[in-house]
Amino acid sequence: MTRPVYIVDGSRTPFIKARSGPGPFTPVDLAVQCGRPLLARQPFAPNAFDQVILGCVNVIADEMNPARVAALRLGMGEAMVAFTVQINCGSGMQSIDTGYRYIREGNADLILAGGAEALSHAPLVWPQNGVRWFAGLAMAKGVLGKVAAIAKARPAYFKPIIGLERGLTDPITDLNMGQTAEKVGHLFGITRAQADAYAVESHTRLAHAQEQGWLKGEVETAFDRKGNFYDHDDGVRADSSVDKLATLKPVFERPWGQVTAGNSSQITDGASWTILASEDAVAKHGLTPKAVIIDSQWSALDPSIMGLGPVLSSNDLLKRNNMTIQDIETWELNEAFATQVLGCLAAWKDEKFCREVLGLDGAAGEIDRTRLNVDGGAISLGHPVGTSGNRIVLHLVNAMKRLGTKRGIATECIGGGLGGAMLIETV
Repeated sequence: MTRPVYIVDGSRTPFIKARSGPGPFTPVDLAVQCGRPLLARQPFAPNAFDQVILGCVNVIADEMNPARVAALRLGMGEAMVAFTVQINCGSGMQSIDTGYRYIREGNADLILAGGAEALSHAPLVWPQNGVRWFAGLAMAKGVLGKVAAIAKARPAYFKPIIGLERGLTDPITDLNMGQTAEKVGHLFGITRAQADAYAVESHTRLAHAQEQGWLKGEVETAFDRKGNFYDHDDGVRADSSVDKLATLKPVFERPWGQVTAGNSSQITDGASWTILASEDAVAKHGLTPKAVIIDSQWSALDPSIMGLGPVLSSNDLLKRNNMTIQDIETWELNEAFATQVLGCLAAWKDEKFCREVLGLDGAAGEIDRTRLNVDGGAISLGHPVGTSGNRIVLHLVNAMKRLGTKRGIATECIGGGLGGAMLIETV
């Protein structure tokens, strides 16, 4: 016997675009900024949770196990069990999935699941030759030994690399994430004009959502130590146009590539939390569930085409639940790159791909774009890696409640050749 698992509430920080140098918040700072108002409005004490699970990829040295640090700063008590999960871009969804399984199997009743990432705080990494030189200098004996070690220094040893650059390069294929998006775009004939048009649509939709106030119940104002406040996702460009984006040069495959800074997700800082509860917790605390998690799925594929991960994970999820893509009324598909999203949409319509890869009798069909990323996505919002999977689940729930739809899927591609998907129904 398994138990239903409800999403009863959630909140996130504004997504703050990384600019020059470290941003105003660390991952734990971000988690605390949106966690405090979320916990303050609950009808139970912060220590009522069974555990805290937080997704974070670029953990900084001062915040080892950021889940535990955040839980303590949130006043959840010394007895609160808290741990951090990491599955690259899927980390924020993995926290929900892990909590979902604990509650479903009867091992917990109330879990705080989130994601936090401050990409602007990504460390500088010394080249390996430089590390070996420093080690040799440290081990050298006597003055002559030190002088000999110093003499071996080369300028290249002192040129650090941004850790994020290494982190976004697949160690198996030696392709960075942008190059994998180029490959997906090439396989399905996605043009530069199509990618740019999709990017403009993302910005337009987010700007409209902000104007309408649709994100106010989701986004909590963050305050830094200098008294500055941040109350909206600041990467949106409401005046974006296809003509403007067409002037940008390819970033990863010059000169013929389709992927540019304008049709890629933004490097961003942000955090998100969701509260998961069992039926017993709902009854005990008088909670009002927003949605129920029906199922979740992780799938894997060739890392060089990791962008197609959502197609595989969503397909597996739908098959297990005897559904088709037409049964899903609202979709959140993380916008790592415009070519990647469009490649996924094309793959679902490709009869050969669906037969040979997905094991279907024919093409899965077409997803209505009015059902997909209705309020924009990572191209306009940004993609704080460990957070995005949590945000798309939270926003899917809120968007479905606003639109009056019943069934939705949140899905994402994951660096390393993985995909994750979660099937949600509103209550």
